[in-house]
Amino acid sequence: MTGITPVGAPELVTYADELAALLVDTVNGGSSVGFLAPLDRDTAAAWWRERAGAVEAGLLQVWIARDAERVAGTIGLVRTQLPNARHRAEVAKLMVRPSARGRGLGRSLLDAVERSAAGTGVTLLVLDTESGSPAERLYRSAGWTECGSVPDYAGDPAGVLKPTTLYYKAIGSAHPAPSR
Repeated sequence: MTGITPVGAPELVTYADELAALLVDTVNGGSSVGFLAPLDRDTAAAWWRERAGAVEAGLLQVWIARDAERVAGTIGLVRTQLPNARHRAEVAKLMVRPSARGRGLGRSLLDAVERSAAGTGVTLLVLDTESGSPAERLYRSAGWTECGSVPDYAGDPAGVLKPTTLYYKAIGSAHPAPSR
C-alpha cells in the first residue's frame, strides 16, 4: 500500500475512473454513501469529475490511498464558507475497497483528514453514517462522539429509508472568540 495523498483538481480528474470503480464497488456492495444501486461507472466517474471545481475552489479536499494497482480508498473533507462556521468541516465519502478492508486503511484515511484539518485551524469535525453500519465501529474507536440519529434520513443503495447517526470530534485547539 502506498501512502495517503491529497489530490488537487487535476489529479482528481486523472483518478476519476479509479475513484469511480471504488464508488461503484462501495455502493453496489451495499454501503450507503449517497447513491442508489446499481451505480454505473460512467455516472460515478462523472460525479468525481464534477468535484474538481470544488477542490479547485478550496471547498473540498480529497485524499486517496493506492495499492500497487489502483485506488484502494478515499476520504473527503468539505469546508463551509459560512463566516460563523469556518472552525468546522464535514468528513465525507470515506470508502475502502472491499479487498483492502480490515487492515487499518479506513482509520489511516480518517487520521490523515483529522491531522490536515487541525493543521489548518479546524477545531470541529462532523460526519454522518447509516445507523448500524460497520463504519460506526470505526468512528467510535477513533474517538468520535455520537450526538444523535435521524430516522429515515437517507435511502440505502436499495432505496430503503434508513436512520443516520451523527458524529462529531473536537480536534486541534479552539481559538478564542473575537472580542467585541
